[in-house]
Amino acid sequence: MKKFALLFISLFLILVGCNAENENKKTELPETPPPNEEDGTYLWEKNRAEMLECKDMVLLYSGGVHRNFQWDENYVRPYVTYTDDSGKESWLFDSFLFLEIHNGAGKTFATGYTDNPANQKEWKELVDHYFQSRYCMGALNRSIDKAIERIGEPKEKRKIIIGLPEPIRGQKDWGSVRNGVPLDFSNPDDRIAAVKWYIDYVRQKFNEMQYDNLELAGFYWIAEEATNTRSIVADIATYLNDLKYSFNWIPYFKSDGYSEWEKLSFNYAYLQPNYFFNENIPYSRLEEACELAKQYNMDMEIEFDERALSGWGYRLEDYLKAFKEHGIWQTKRLAYYQGGRALYDLSISTDKNNRELYHTFCRFVIDR
Repeated sequence: MKKFALLFISLFLILVGCNAENENKKTELPETPPPNEEDGTYLWEKNRAEMLECKDMVLLYSGGVHRNFQWDENYVRPYVTYTDDSGKESWLFDSFLFLEIHNGAGKTFATGYTDNPANQKEWKELVDHYFQSRYCMGALNRSIDKAIERIGEPKEKRKIIIGLPEPIRGQKDWGSVRNGVPLDFSNPDDRIAAVKWYIDYVRQKFNEMQYDNLELAGFYWIAEEATNTRSIVADIATYLNDLKYSFNWIPYFKSDGYSEWEKLSFNYAYLQPNYFFNENIPYSRLEEACELAKQYNMDMEIEFDERALSGWGYRLEDYLKAFKEHGIWQTKRLAYYQGGRALYDLSISTDKNNRELYHTFCRFVIDR
């Protein structure tokens, strides 16, 4: 029995030693570096010489429970690369905007979608949603990895833009950012403080994930008009630009402040023509929108949704035609609104007309 006991103790000590060794190995793994104590920046931010350019930015809505799918590798793959009829595979969008307008459970991230503003907890949940390992940016990063194995590395890493919720004026139950003191969104400084907190949380999460193929390039103001946020956007722009992040905006057609986007301190503003969604709106709307974009030095958005697969594809083709005829395709940055997952649906469609539309659209992007 004594021999058995001694043997048992010896085995136990060996196992403990092995576990201790493993634990020591774990602690030797590289840790996520904290922000620099002097200026609050991460190393990869400090090394950035200038703001990153986004040429073709696709909008990926995600984060609300009303969405009937998740951006896993299967869904995100057609946004990363395009394969033509000859089998040649090419990189597609260079930039990805993750955004959400409400959480699907009654809480809104901008004025006008529901009556109840989201709070700090729900803002945090939105960021955590984007930084899942299986979905959204995790899936995007892995999909790019696999594409690199097939076709080699792109000239630049893919850029990420994150939507910024609007701190809705008058809200008093959002939460706090210091000393447990609740913020009051009747106060512009408190509204700015909440947005800065969100930006910093995004930066923290992005830094933790250490993506090989993605760069956090900027942020997007979800509110599509300036009416409720004129007094705060300049301070937010300064905070972002000091960190070399771009501040992006996509105002709807002739919305309040669209022509003043530079005065409001946005770096880039993409004008929405709002043509696709109503068949009573004539082609001249696209022509007018193109001329307004040139007049006010704006970039532009292409718009379509799932209706493109059921007879409305001609309206998407109208964007492609107008943007080329008016020099937008040749000279402007473009954002691409595609509903929920319309481009994915086009990519897997077996309908002849849908396949032709898919190839036409992807060539429009790639040939730029």
